[in-house]
Amino acid sequence: MQNVTDSFVSLGHWPSAGSFGFNTDILATNLINLSVVFGVLIFFGKGVLSDLLDNRKQKILNTIRNSEELREGAIEQLEKARARLSKVEMEADQFRVNGYSEIEREKLNLINSTYKTLEQLENYKNETINFEQQRAINQVRQRVFQQALQGALGTLNSCLNNELHLRTISANIGMFGAMKEVTD
Repeated sequence: MQNVTDSFVSLGHWPSAGSFGFNTDILATNLINLSVVFGVLIFFGKGVLSDLLDNRKQKILNTIRNSEELREGAIEQLEKARARLSKVEMEADQFRVNGYSEIEREKLNLINSTYKTLEQLENYKNETINFEQQRAINQVRQRVFQQALQGALGTLNSCLNNELHLRTISANIGMFGAMKEVTD
C-alpha cells in the first residue's frame, strides 16, 4: 500500500522540464491503470450495462408473457380435445350399442334366410328324387317293353313258317291297298 501512495506522491514531484519517463514500478502502475480503467468503465459503461440489463429484463418478461399465452392456449386446446374425446366416446358407445343390435338383427336375418334356403334345398332334393324315380320307372318300362317285344318277335319267328309268313304279308299288303283306295 505504501507503494501506491508513493506513486501518487511521486506524480506531484515530476520535474517540469518536460521530460517524459517510464515508471518501472509494476504494482503501482497496474493499480493506477486498473483504477483508471474501472473508473472509465463505470462512468461510460453504466448506461450501456443498464440498457443491456433492461433489454434482457424485457426479453425475459416477454418470454414469460408468451409462455403464459401459449400455456393458456394449450390449456384451451386441451379442454377442446377433452370435449371432443368425450363426444367421440359417446358416439363410439352409441355405435357399439347400435352395432350390437344390428348384429343381432343380421343374425336373425341370416338364420331365417338359412332356414328358407334349407327348405328350398329340401324341395329341390325331393323334386330331384321324384324326377329320378320317374326316369328309372320309364327306363324299366322301356326295357320290359323291349324284352317283351323281342320275346314276341322270337315267338312269332319260331311259330311262323314260310307259308304263314307269306300269307301274313299278303294280308297286310291287301289291307294297305284297301286303305289307300279309301283315302283316294
